[in-house]
Amino acid sequence: MSQQTTQRSYTIKEAAALTGLPASTLRYYETIGVISPIGRGASSKHRVYDEDDLDQLMWVACLAATGMSISDMRTYVANGRLGPDVAADQIELLANQAERLAAEAEQVALRQRYVGLKVSYWQAVQAGDDERADLISSEARKLADALKRHEK
Repeated sequence: MSQQTTQRSYTIKEAAALTGLPASTLRYYETIGVISPIGRGASSKHRVYDEDDLDQLMWVACLAATGMSISDMRTYVANGRLGPDVAADQIELLANQAERLAAEAEQVALRQRYVGLKVSYWQAVQAGDDERADLISSEARKLADALKRHEK
């Protein structure tokens, strides 16, 4: 007597709940080739996700959370099927994404610093310290100019 292992299957609603991606995004990712085609139920013809599909969706969701473009996600997934021969391409793709994230983090840090300066400015205003308020205002203007330059 042979023992069969049955793999759990999931509806699109369950897959969406487990991955944090809306069902519409799951359908879209499949349609444009970000993820492999999903199997269909024999009678219902509805999408039926298995554990492997969920694994793929989880790492695609992680890539999407980094702000990676659809095009880069599609490339990453396609390359993943090719194995070690495309490791250099995968490294380059992820390194480029890391650079984009570092630039975004720098922008966020500058904005946080600006908000901190504005809080200090209004604290000085509230305390009636006009000299400190003027100094902080000047520093905030310089930072605002730096922010404008970084956004271009």
